Amino acid sequence: MPTDIEIAQAAELRPIQEIAAKVGLSPDRISPFGHHIAKVPTDSVPEDAARGRLVLVTGVNPTPAGEGKSTVAVGLADALALRDRNPVLCLREPSLGPVFGLKGGAAGGGFSQVVPMEDINLHFTGDLHAISAAHALMSAALDNHLYRPNTLGLDPSQITWPRAVDMNDRALRRVVIGLGGRTGGVPREDSFVITAASEIMAIFCLASDLDDLQERLDRIILGYTKQGEPVRAAGLEVSGAMALLLRSAISPNLVQTLGGTPALVHGGPFANIAHGCNSLAATRMGLSLGDVVVTEAGFGADLGAEKFFDIKCRAGGLEPGAAVVVSTVRSTKFNAGVAKDELHVENVDAVRRGFVNLLAHAENVQKFGVPVLVAINRFTHDTDAEIATLMESCVDAGITAVEADPWGGGGAGCLELADLVHETLERDEADFRPLYPLDLGLVKKVETIARDIYGADGVDFDAQALTSIERLEATGMGDVPVCIAKSQYSLSDDPSKLGRPEGFRISVRDVRPSAGAGFAVVLTGNVMTMPGLGATPAATRMRVEDGKAVGLF
Repeated sequence: MPTDIEIAQAAELRPIQEIAAKVGLSPDRISPFGHHIAKVPTDSVPEDAARGRLVLVTGVNPTPAGEGKSTVAVGLADALALRDRNPVLCLREPSLGPVFGLKGGAAGGGFSQVVPMEDINLHFTGDLHAISAAHALMSAALDNHLYRPNTLGLDPSQITWPRAVDMNDRALRRVVIGLGGRTGGVPREDSFVITAASEIMAIFCLASDLDDLQERLDRIILGYTKQGEPVRAAGLEVSGAMALLLRSAISPNLVQTLGGTPALVHGGPFANIAHGCNSLAATRMGLSLGDVVVTEAGFGADLGAEKFFDIKCRAGGLEPGAAVVVSTVRSTKFNAGVAKDELHVENVDAVRRGFVNLLAHAENVQKFGVPVLVAINRFTHDTDAEIATLMESCVDAGITAVEADPWGGGGAGCLELADLVHETLERDEADFRPLYPLDLGLVKKVETIARDIYGADGVDFDAQALTSIERLEATGMGDVPVCIAKSQYSLSDDPSKLGRPEGFRISVRDVRPSAGAGFAVVLTGNVMTMPGLGATPAATRMRVEDGKAVGLF
């Protein structure tokens, strides 16, 4: 079997104008980036255009065995196209950090990919670079203001604005800047986050247009004065210049799947440390262009789906009609305690025991009033007995499940899933509702998510977290959603607790403002906003041969 990149490189891509025409976009309404990529300006679609139906693809807690959530999303979109349902796929842009760190390519897999795969994974249209540059401009302006003459009264010891770079670099988690003598700036401690965790990324993905973007940039809280008053970015007067850097990036990117389905790939926040959804502008555009929009939220339903519902849908007035929870035989066995190197061995009993993790995620989605389907993504070593056991477990729990093979079969391997999705949308049974009201208070919101989604007995707030919450509520941020940064590997904040853990509590060490994005970031456990590289990064296997990328997965 060829690798993902070999499959992508062998594909015959259609001109981007042809892909645009499938959703009614004429050549004068797109801005091509070469032959197979285009920017679609946000004003290319009339505001009063008809709205399609929205389907979320989410999953179980990720495991080293892999689940294939993005691959299923692509396969589902292609299957809907084979059934003439006029779909549009909406995905996030890959970050260079994971591409060169652990995952390699991040554009689907096998015969269910978005293409051109190399371009999407490497620089693409420069959106993430633009976000990194805009973030760097804000950081530079902030420290220049500290140097001369700090009329805003910023306390150097209370600055909350970090720096950002789109790469895994653990050495930048905590740094000291401003060294070099009198002209080197004001010495102080600082930190870096990966661009996917930047507030600029969150703002970018929730802004409706450039005007809204600039207003949100002005609302960013940079830090506090010695008297505890918040200092906002508007005082630096660089939000206009930042918007200038982002003026092209704000337009969604149009590409295609291997099946020729239009795909809008735009924005890229992580779900374990940010809100984990593609841009609201792209999703709205997809809903105006297609009859069905298939989108994906990062990691498990405890992270990506919860934030999709409570943050993105609330901000954008979206009403999802169905959700697909992706699971695998391998992930259920891993959640039952089977070692990674034993997952290829048939173990029906482990499938039964590990089902509790899938059940938790399916039940969590149902709490938002959204109908749930389970897609069992089949892997090569899965046996018929294991698949049947997982299907039976779903039936016994009252959950509709179907086997899918997007990696090997592309859209044709997801036709049964597509039919179930269509039937679910036709029944129109969704009664979407966020998990909590906005006026509940920050502490109660965190406790609600911890109890109802994670299954925790309660939440322990460090003194720093309580101080931060008091400060945020005093500045008018008590009525915003919370974005919980938590380990993706467990329903708890301890990655070693697999399955459906019980008798645990969530530990909150700090709460930080993301005022421009319109939510508060809650840091739990030991989660890091700057990942590190592993012992053998994916970058070590990558090279160029005869002008083509090799080793990108």
